[in-house]
Amino acid sequence: MTDEEAAEQARLERRATKLFSGRVEFLLSAPQLKFLPEPTVPEIAFAGRSNVGKSSLLNALTGRKKIARASVTPGRTQELNFFEVGEPTQFRLVDMPGYGFAKAPVKVVEKWKALVKTYLRGRQVLVRNLVLVDSRHGLKDVDREMMKMLDEAAVGYRVVLTKADKIKASELEKTVAAVEAETKKHVAAYPQIHVTSAEKGMGIAELRAAVLKDAGV
Repeated sequence: MTDEEAAEQARLERRATKLFSGRVEFLLSAPQLKFLPEPTVPEIAFAGRSNVGKSSLLNALTGRKKIARASVTPGRTQELNFFEVGEPTQFRLVDMPGYGFAKAPVKVVEKWKALVKTYLRGRQVLVRNLVLVDSRHGLKDVDREMMKMLDEAAVGYRVVLTKADKIKASELEKTVAAVEAETKKHVAAYPQIHVTSAEKGMGIAELRAAVLKDAGV
């Protein structure tokens, strides 16, 4: 990164921090597509295996403690949850249902999948998806399934490693390298991997800046 690029990145991070320190409010939960809000502003969606740390990352990203309720029970998020950022609203964050080993009846899980798949393929204001991956485990088949779904839907996405503080630096380095190598094989994936820790604040400023850039504000 050149000095000029570093300066621009620093400016973007400051602007992102300022925006997220302002108005961030829960808008609504949509159990079905008919409940989606009007597509008036860009949307950034968050996807990940159940218990990957989506709620914790959303809380860290927005600088709030309980904007998104964290839970140790996999599969708690069963709807599309929308949060507005900015005054007036600049863009929305969308917390999608966790996938993988959600502890729910098969019919309910299939309903979630249908909701997510249709949202991804048909939402014109969806500008970016963030695929969260647990640093301790790396990519799993369910993550690959989601990435393939995004490739097919032509929805650009960033891979975000979570809980990076829970793993040794040497192991984290191996995980990052492996995920980067695999990500390059996906047509809709952004080449840069984001390494984060909601608990320690690692990578949060950079991710905020990336979200701001993706939202085009």
